[in-house]
Amino acid sequence: MPETAPPVIVVTGVSGSGKSTVAALLAAQLGLPFVDGDAFHTPDNVARMRGGQPLDDRARAPWLARIRDWIDARLTAGAGGVVACSALKRRYREALTGGRAAVRIVHLEGDRALIRDRIAGRQGHFMPAALLDSQFAALEPPGPDEDPIIVGIAEGPDAIVAAVATRLGRPSDASGG
Repeated sequence: MPETAPPVIVVTGVSGSGKSTVAALLAAQLGLPFVDGDAFHTPDNVARMRGGQPLDDRARAPWLARIRDWIDARLTAGAGGVVACSALKRRYREALTGGRAAVRIVHLEGDRALIRDRIAGRQGHFMPAALLDSQFAALEPPGPDEDPIIVGIAEGPDAIVAAVATRLGRPSDASGG
């Protein structure tokens, strides 16, 4: 029986939910390349967010297209991968997944106060805590028809990765090695 190509996993959630940390750990666990969606932002978008201005759909469209191109390249190569991307709205996730079963959504959800504390403790990130309310206002949590893997963030990154790996049918090594 031929082996199935690895999936491309899009780790979503509001800023501060742990997308980049979880996605990097998950990629390492699964032996897949990782890319942070923030790397696809233009300098203008980063400056806008750093200045406390949320991005609108027009500013997000080219960013999502660049991430979609990365996903398409991974799928074409049959190589899989993991990308961290807020993808707060259904239409953003649809733009990334294109309805393809090989692209899986992992959505991180958590308490606003916990996430605000995490953002306040970050060093050197362009996304200020002041934009968190706009993130929650824009958030359209994935519905069952998107077949998401939804994981709470209270347990921490290692527990999240273990839960996601199990849901993907690739349980982590419980011995830690």
